[in-house]
Amino acid sequence: MSVPLLDLKAQYRTIKDEVDSAIQEVLESQYFILGPTVKAFEESVASYSNTPHAIGVSSGTDALLISMMAEDICPGDEVITTPYSFFATAGCISRLGAKPVFVEIEPESFNLDPAKIEAAITPATKAIIPVHLYGQVAEMDPIMDLAEKHNLAVIEDGAQAIGAEYNGRRAGSIGHYGCFSFFPSKNLGGVGDGGMVVATDDDRAEKLRILRAHGGKPKYYHRMIGGNFRLDAIQAAVLQVKLKYLDSWTAKRQENADRYREMFNDAGIVLETPECLKNDCVPGPEGCSLNGLKGVVLPEEMPGRRHIYNQFVLRVDKRDELVAWLKERKIGVEIYYPVTFNNQDCFKYLNYKKGDFPVSECAAESTLAIPIYPELTGDQMIEVVNSIEEFFKSY
Repeated sequence: MSVPLLDLKAQYRTIKDEVDSAIQEVLESQYFILGPTVKAFEESVASYSNTPHAIGVSSGTDALLISMMAEDICPGDEVITTPYSFFATAGCISRLGAKPVFVEIEPESFNLDPAKIEAAITPATKAIIPVHLYGQVAEMDPIMDLAEKHNLAVIEDGAQAIGAEYNGRRAGSIGHYGCFSFFPSKNLGGVGDGGMVVATDDDRAEKLRILRAHGGKPKYYHRMIGGNFRLDAIQAAVLQVKLKYLDSWTAKRQENADRYREMFNDAGIVLETPECLKNDCVPGPEGCSLNGLKGVVLPEEMPGRRHIYNQFVLRVDKRDELVAWLKERKIGVEIYYPVTFNNQDCFKYLNYKKGDFPVSECAAESTLAIPIYPELTGDQMIEVVNSIEEFFKSY
C-alpha cells in the first residue's frame, strides 16, 4: 500500500467548492495585492493567535526577514538562534549582514535550550529567534526573562506552529514578533508561498506594514528602505477558508499521534530515551546508546504545550537505512534536517566545527518524519508501523 508523506489532494477534495468560490471572488474583484481580502484574513489570524496585529507577507522566510528589519538589525549585530531548523531561520540573519550565534537545543523537544542562551549573549546581541520546531512551542518564559534582562527582541519562528500553545498562550503571541509560513505543506497551507507576522506592539506593527511595501508611506514617499513583501489576495482567500478547519485538522493530527503511540507500543518497538540524549549526547564508553537498539524513540510532548504535529518525528538507529526501506515500500518519509547550521558550507566563516552542538547533530543524524496528516487512514498507519517493525526484525 502506498502511503504519501502528505496528501494535499485529499484535503482539497473536502473543501473544493469553498476554495474554488473564494478564488473566483478574487478573480471577479481583480484586487490581487493586499486589499480587503488580505485585511480580513489578517484580522482572522490576529484573533486566532490572540494578538492585536497581523501583517500578511510574501512567505515565512520574509516574515523572519522583515521582523529583523523592523528591529534595525544590521552588519555587526548578533542574533541568537538554534543550529537545527529550516535554513531560513539562520539564512535571514546573514542576509542582513548580521552574525548568527548558535545555541544548543533540548534533546526532548528539539527546541532552543534556554539554559544555554545567556552564555552566548554579548554587547552585540540584538535578538533571539526561538524556533517552535515540528509544531511544539519552545520554552518561552525563561527566554522572555532573558530578553527583558538584556533588552533583546524576541522573534518567534512559528513557521510550523500556528495554533500551538505554551501554558495557554498561542505561538506568536509571546515574543515581540511571531512569524508564520503558509507554504502548501504546512498545517495551514496556501496555494503557493505566503506568510504572516503577528505583533503585540502598535509601533512595531506599523513599521512592518510600511516595510512590506518598500518602506513607503504615503506611497512614493520613503523614510526607510523596505522590500516587496506583500501577501497576495488569492493566498489570503484560500487561507481564510482553511483557517475555519484548522482546529479540527489539528485535533485529527493529535489523534493520529496518539494512535501511533499505541501502535508502536503494541508492536513492542518503543524505546526509552537513551542515556546519551539525556546527557547532552555525550557518548559513553560504548558509543551512543542509540546504536544497535531496534526500535523508535517517540516524540515527546513537553508540559503545558499544545503540540499541533506539523511533523511526527522519530529517533532511530540506522536512520538512512530505514528511510531507504520505507521508500522502497512507497511509504512517505522525510528527514528534517540532515545538516546542522554549524556544518553548512555557507556558515564556515563563523568558525564553528563538527561536534560543537552534539544534541543538534545527533538529531540531524537520527531523526525522520512519518505521515501524520489529518486524512491519513487507519490502514495507512498500520502499513507505516508494520513496515518499520519489519525493518527492525530484518537486522
